Amino acid sequence: MKPIVVYTDPFWALEDGEVNPALATVEQEVFADEVEIRFGVTEGGGFVKSGQRFLDNLKGASALAIYRAQMTEEVFETVRGDVKVIGRQGVGFDNIGLPHLKPNGIFGFNVPDYCVDEVSTHTTSLVLALERHICLQNDHLKNGHWDIYDGGYPRRLQDLTVGIIGLGRIGKSTAQKIRNFYGKVIGYDPHVHGDHMIGYGVAKRHTLPELLNEADVVLLHCLLNNETKNLVDASFLNEMKDDALLLNTARGGLVDPQAVHHALDEGRIGGYASDVFTPEDPNDNEWNKRILPFDNVIVTSHRAFLSAESELSQRRRVAEEILHVLKTGRPPRWGNLTE
Repeated sequence: MKPIVVYTDPFWALEDGEVNPALATVEQEVFADEVEIRFGVTEGGGFVKSGQRFLDNLKGASALAIYRAQMTEEVFETVRGDVKVIGRQGVGFDNIGLPHLKPNGIFGFNVPDYCVDEVSTHTTSLVLALERHICLQNDHLKNGHWDIYDGGYPRRLQDLTVGIIGLGRIGKSTAQKIRNFYGKVIGYDPHVHGDHMIGYGVAKRHTLPELLNEADVVLLHCLLNNETKNLVDASFLNEMKDDALLLNTARGGLVDPQAVHHALDEGRIGGYASDVFTPEDPNDNEWNKRILPFDNVIVTSHRAFLSAESELSQRRRVAEEILHVLKTGRPPRWGNLTE
């Protein structure tokens, strides 16, 4: 009997709101006839990511490939003894149930470097769009309002400092790109030595307030965990300059949207851009929805990672690692979260 790999919620497999197995071209190429692929349950044009129907669909699986679905204690109770490996189709691993992997004898992995170029490019694009008031000018001009000064005077970037919180792969890639536009780049990451940062043109700041007091732009590139959840709260925002910009292309849970709304409404920050929200669609949260109408806010639909090349690479690597574990019983070769 072939092992079953369940793809819980792969956006790429949807066509007109329903799963089209024919779209699993990469997966079929990697798995060939060695495994059976089972897709998640759909409802209302999207995947069901919790509840009994979700859990029932996991039964009998030897491996899971997850995207946004949360691996809860309930999930591990359902798959215990059957699932050998869980692969996260993405960079983050806050939804893979890290504390439950080892106790249940399950390997876990992510793909931490498949979209470094895409996310750092997207971040830089959002920053420059905010600085130059591109979106506001575009919207107003298309609606018949021509005005050179609409949005006010942009800032001269060479006079400004960018502060990056989190100097992992993506943070360092962003630093290398954004230093071509801004006069100075500083960074805060307690896990990265200042000598290492210097190699990427970044000057280390040893405390978060030190960075926030100095930065004219604050970029979030840190992981979401117990220490960083709601990192951006009222006290964080109060430490920022009144005209500083805040950008989040990491995780929605890093930000308290109510605090950001108040800061924007009171003019205590210069602007906000985000690719990520909790829940995913900002229209589904009262405070995120209230942020959207501000002229100095730019948002995108959690697509900073996206290019045709990055998506195909991520899919192939997840399939290859799952097959490796199922065939050999050995740990994942890349992105192993259970070392």
